[in-house]
Amino acid sequence: MIPVQMRPDQIMAELAEFQTKLGHGLQNLMEVGEIPTGVTPKEAVYEEDKLTLYRFQPPASKVQNRVPVLIVYALVNRPYMTDLQENRSIVRGLLDAGLDVYLIDWGYPDRADRFLTLDDYINGYIDRCVDVIRKRHKVDAINLLGICQGGTFSLCYSALHPEKVKNLITMVTPVDFHTPDNVLSRWVRHVDVDLLVDTMGNIPGELLNATFLMLKPYQLIGQKYLDMVDLLDDSSKVNNFLRMEKWIFDSPDQAGETYRQFIKDFYQKNALMNGGVQIGSRRADLANLTMPVLNVFAEQDHLVPPAASRALEKVAGTKDYTELSFPGGHIGIYVSGKAQKQVPPAIGNWIHERT
Repeated sequence: MIPVQMRPDQIMAELAEFQTKLGHGLQNLMEVGEIPTGVTPKEAVYEEDKLTLYRFQPPASKVQNRVPVLIVYALVNRPYMTDLQENRSIVRGLLDAGLDVYLIDWGYPDRADRFLTLDDYINGYIDRCVDVIRKRHKVDAINLLGICQGGTFSLCYSALHPEKVKNLITMVTPVDFHTPDNVLSRWVRHVDVDLLVDTMGNIPGELLNATFLMLKPYQLIGQKYLDMVDLLDDSSKVNNFLRMEKWIFDSPDQAGETYRQFIKDFYQKNALMNGGVQIGSRRADLANLTMPVLNVFAEQDHLVPPAASRALEKVAGTKDYTELSFPGGHIGIYVSGKAQKQVPPAIGNWIHERT
């Protein structure tokens, strides 16, 4: 590689331009108000412990599909990523596609939640939310949309309660946790999770967030803040950047016992690919997935590589399996303009065809 040589006057000019951008952008930063966490109007229809079940207000036009959709998000981040802003909202896209949309907000676990297990989350909280929706709409089964870790939970729930799930959609959901390109899995497989949980109790969100950032340290820790300088003179871009930053660092703690089981059974034992996961008194075997399944994955996903998601086809028992590939990354599939045009309408059409 030929080294790039710059004259002193060029270096000084770039530094001066950098300082000017910082100066102009300071006013925009000072004028930033409160950053919203979700933009689509919604109402709380059920609450239990830290959990809140929301129903989003549909558009003025009548809801087209009588079978509602429940979004199950991951525990490790906040679910408002699905409704980040007006023009970057999976929720809004699903509503526009004629779907009736609910979402589970897990809240912020504290020390009282340390001993919650996967059984509590899957056969407890999720099952009771599903029953609330079934009763409200007088239907036997609903549509379930699981995202990331919430997708893994949704797979287990659907395998244990197939009679309550009409259609299952998974988005950037890990199934095979031992694919060769899964860097996060390679790290986690060597963690003494018993020592970690026994020592800390609940697992701090800051610890998990630091782990995710270290998967791409240059891009996620350094480069994005240098690039931010070029956005400072545009107030709308500044707000977009800060919305994303707020979400990234808004990381709830993890209930210790749930974290212990999730790491052991999924990351270390790869149980979904090896006969299923023991959830309470029953085994969640993906061969019991008899409902139609739509599996959405991102081609440049560094957290959940495509192969980790696409493995679902090998183990799911359904005869109606569909894949939707998105040309982007783990975050882009929620918020990019291309994703808004492609993903929610495709999910809506897929559901309408099967309802």
